[in-house]
Amino acid sequence: MAVEDSCADGSGGATPIVPEPNSITAFVGWAPSGPRDGAKHIQGWSDYERLFGGLHHASPLGYAVSHYFANGGREAYIVRLAGPEPNEPLQPGTDTFRESLFPAPPCDGDPRGGIHCLEQVDAFNLLCVPGLTDLATLQELVRFCRDHRAFLIADAPDIPDGAAVEPVPGEDASYAAIYHPWLQVADPLDGGGLQAFPPSGAVAGVYVRNDADRGVWKAPAGSVASLVDVAGLTQTMTDQQSGVLNARGVNTLRTFPTHGPVVWGARTCAADPEWKYVPVRRTALHIEQSLHHGLKRAVFEPNDEPLWAQIRRVADEFMVGLFRQGAFQGSTSREAWFVKCDRNTMTQHDIDSGNLIVVVGFAPLKPAEFVILTIRLPVGD
Repeated sequence: MAVEDSCADGSGGATPIVPEPNSITAFVGWAPSGPRDGAKHIQGWSDYERLFGGLHHASPLGYAVSHYFANGGREAYIVRLAGPEPNEPLQPGTDTFRESLFPAPPCDGDPRGGIHCLEQVDAFNLLCVPGLTDLATLQELVRFCRDHRAFLIADAPDIPDGAAVEPVPGEDASYAAIYHPWLQVADPLDGGGLQAFPPSGAVAGVYVRNDADRGVWKAPAGSVASLVDVAGLTQTMTDQQSGVLNARGVNTLRTFPTHGPVVWGARTCAADPEWKYVPVRRTALHIEQSLHHGLKRAVFEPNDEPLWAQIRRVADEFMVGLFRQGAFQGSTSREAWFVKCDRNTMTQHDIDSGNLIVVVGFAPLKPAEFVILTIRLPVGD
């Protein structure tokens, strides 16, 4: 994968690379009240209640954020969508919702709203648009995630025939995972009666909890991926049904007597076997984002061997840190990763043009092949 950035902080040199956060979730949807002038940072359900009015029958967003924090979420960005009538509910999948999600550029030059509000935040890693199941719109969100080094957690439609659920299509489908079926959760607005809710918010919380407990390189699935405060699922998936959907890139939620409801799949929507597992894509995003941000300090250095040696050293130290945490396969560094930055990664034209190219390979926990990342930065002499 190629990365390009023209930003620099002007400090120069290759200083140690600090791992970037990997569990900040962005939620986009309609809320009954609250600011519409950007993405708002929250650190708990009480923040959401204060800013956006809490739960509302017509807002999958509020319920999803509540499920997120119940399942391990720690912080989030909220983008409130609103149509021509701000207090009129917007239902995912409608034309008005889509227009609010991807607004046209304003004529007066003001920043674009909707999903583009997230372009103003320092970083987000996961994206949820609760209740949105339209594949064409999800495909656009996947492209947005690709461009911003994020990962989409998508909801499958709540349909009786689970076998009809399709993964998000497209060549960038490894930046998304889709989950089926929906959750049955007690609704405080209905006296505690069970209602069906899209799973993306709860699943995002499981991702965050798994990242903290086990690392982004471990699959957020299995018996450790329990769904908290979930009474059941709208459908009971058999081993056979789950296996068929998993093979097609659709992750199932299951209920087992000893564990209750759990996330039982960690596949991206990609057909490419190299990128078919969620932890492989997310580990790659974590490495890419951390190296890209850490190496920006080198953009004013001469593009020559002393700089390349520094880059190799600090990138290798960063990979050693991940290796010691168990992020890669292999018992030695040679088996687990490599870092290249020299005349084999750059042509003379690249060097003359001020392009610094770093190639990093790592052996993810599954599958066994090296995954190759290419980090491209402009440097000046």
